[in-house]
Amino acid sequence: MGELFVAANSFLESALFFDILFGSVEGVSLPFLVVWLIVGGVYLTFVTKFINIRVFKHSLDIIRGKYRTTDDVGQISPFGALTTALSATVGLGNIAGVALAVAIGGPGATFWMIFAGFLGMSLKFTEVTLSIQHRVFLKDGTIMGGAMEYLSKGIAQKGYPSFGKVLAVVFAFLMIGGAIGGGNIFQVSQAYSVISHEIPYFASNPLVFGFILATLTGAVIIGGVKRIASITERLVPVMVIIYISASIWILAVNADKILDAFELIFSEAFSTSAVYGGTIGALIQGFQRAVFSSEAGIGSSPVAHAPALTKYPVRQGMVALYEPFIDTVVICTMTALVIIITGVFEQDGAYTALIVAKEGAALTSAAYGTVISWFPTVLSISIFLFAFSTMISWSYYGERAWVYLFGSKFSIIYKLIFLSLSVVATVVSTGILVDFSFMLMLAMALPNILGLLILSGDVREQLNSYMAKLKSGELDREAIRDE
Repeated sequence: MGELFVAANSFLESALFFDILFGSVEGVSLPFLVVWLIVGGVYLTFVTKFINIRVFKHSLDIIRGKYRTTDDVGQISPFGALTTALSATVGLGNIAGVALAVAIGGPGATFWMIFAGFLGMSLKFTEVTLSIQHRVFLKDGTIMGGAMEYLSKGIAQKGYPSFGKVLAVVFAFLMIGGAIGGGNIFQVSQAYSVISHEIPYFASNPLVFGFILATLTGAVIIGGVKRIASITERLVPVMVIIYISASIWILAVNADKILDAFELIFSEAFSTSAVYGGTIGALIQGFQRAVFSSEAGIGSSPVAHAPALTKYPVRQGMVALYEPFIDTVVICTMTALVIIITGVFEQDGAYTALIVAKEGAALTSAAYGTVISWFPTVLSISIFLFAFSTMISWSYYGERAWVYLFGSKFSIIYKLIFLSLSVVATVVSTGILVDFSFMLMLAMALPNILGLLILSGDVREQLNSYMAKLKSGELDREAIRDE
């Protein structure tokens, strides 16, 4: 397996197409995919008239259940869909990804992560709205949604069925690869790099760690999306509270350094210094890690939202706004501040080896450990939970893509492959996996954002209709009243 990833990585690095996409060709300083994400995010923010700001309170009311109706259709609650999606996004991207972004792109990468999170809210709203609009209720009782459906069906309605089908198939293959790489192998390898430092037994028995994680994951994913949602509804709030509480404590202890950290973030965001690649280097790292963390624009989380109980597609889209906000704007920013304040990101410092090896989780653990000596143990538990929650959600994403391509009766094959690779991941090179996972996940944005741009007019019409009903009081009148 290690040789396979080496070969795949060598091929990707040598291919001109991927060189252009990821910016490694001489003379190409800004990767096309980063530009593509920025263009998509900015365009959709204007098309939806800054939806990422104007419905923030209304979105919270929906999450709280204020707008439930008797006409809602689906399998899981809007909150359950949100936590399922968050369990995939609030994970090692927040811990390992942010640390690597700051170490490679400098403190300025934090600014671009926040900016990417802001644009990501518009992207997430659009893709989730389309996912609900074009979802399909299958004979086996499950619901098929996500980019595969709105790319094939939505673009077909525009008069280009063959083009839409090609985009959907390409996206499905990329998502299976992303699920296996970033949603599985990367999670296991990063979690193992931290846990093995805290529990010496696993350092000499890596396959045991992989087997334990695979067994726990398998016990959940066999039960389908309902079981996944029931687990994530309980797990995600606990994970977020533990991690944010520790971050707040460290920031409170170093309150006098926070302003200096923000000054460094803003100055480095537009710096001409070549130490971290200047502004372009910071922007690239910020957007890449923000996308890997929040997944906004790559079309994965719409799969988790597809089974949501809702009457209006835009309503679940508004719920999804909170994903990039919680994941990137809040949690990633806190992590970045801790990394910057503790100074572990400095490339000529004591943690250079971790930066070179791209062991972001271990780097973050070291940062928190400089203030709370015993926290690496707690963080190890959090990282294990983050990896576990991400794996169960991404296993579902990949399984839906697999079903789209090969049918429901073959889904067990995918699950066995996914769980087997969870064990193998403990003995695969981390550095190669980081690059390989980022490329696969970022590549999902190519067909997805193209579809969002083509179908954005449909979303705008639905949004205008919904907001008119909200303003007239119709939505309040049809909502179920709890006695």
